[in-house]
Amino acid sequence: MRDFTNDHSALALNTATLGHNLDGHGAGWSPEQVIDACAERGYGGIVFWRREIGDQAQQIGEYVRASGMQVAGLCRTPYLTGSEAGTDDEVRASIDMAAALGAPVLTIVTGGTEPGSKGLDDSRKRLAERVAHHADYAARNNVSLALEPLNPMFGGNRTVIFTVRDALEICQMVDAPNIGIAVDVYHVWWDTGLAQSLAEARGRVMGYHLCDWLENTGHMLLDRGMMGDGVADLKAIRRAVEGAGYTGLCEVEIFSADDWWRRDPGEVLDVLVDRFRTVC
Repeated sequence: MRDFTNDHSALALNTATLGHNLDGHGAGWSPEQVIDACAERGYGGIVFWRREIGDQAQQIGEYVRASGMQVAGLCRTPYLTGSEAGTDDEVRASIDMAAALGAPVLTIVTGGTEPGSKGLDDSRKRLAERVAHHADYAARNNVSLALEPLNPMFGGNRTVIFTVRDALEICQMVDAPNIGIAVDVYHVWWDTGLAQSLAEARGRVMGYHLCDWLENTGHMLLDRGMMGDGVADLKAIRRAVEGAGYTGLCEVEIFSADDWWRRDPGEVLDVLVDRFRTVC
């Protein structure tokens, strides 16, 4: 396992950690301000949300690279399943944005169950069909698509996959080299079969998202913990992720409306560096 004690060049910021993915939250820094602050602190990369990019994808990507960092990824596709599923054109537009930004990975949060269906089988078949439908277009644009399983509490309206094993089954159904998995601590820390699933997913892990699960979580979406403040075994999870062959950036993604989003962004970025080196 990599040693981050004296080296945080593998640290990446997901801008959601500064509240930039939801209206009315965060300090309102521009992408350029975020990039400059991360570069100043020696971050290795950054991940944006589509809502921040607008029509400036190429310019923002170039600014990141000129700062000495990588664009680690882009959040996210429109939903692929459920009542709020995006159109083909909307999904392709998200792939186009990732390509223009120079993001190698576009994250997929699947969306909920298909209207009129019961259980998960029909929705997962639909998910596999839509991922397969877009896989070739993404590959032609040098973009990989990473399925992110979510905690089961998000089942119904946000996801139809809950574990790495669920995501791996969709990958196997699609069988395309640019389809993989994003592993988020918040969503998988509870899974007692995680290590075995990751061992079977070797070569499919395309992203690793850091945060923590607070013992007394107050809001299922907007109360994630800073690394080290919760109950997740961060080192064990990373050991399993790296055992699956992942050697990429570690992306901090913390939704925290009542705590970290209220703090000065510079303070948050400094704490991330310290926690990354000491507890991750």
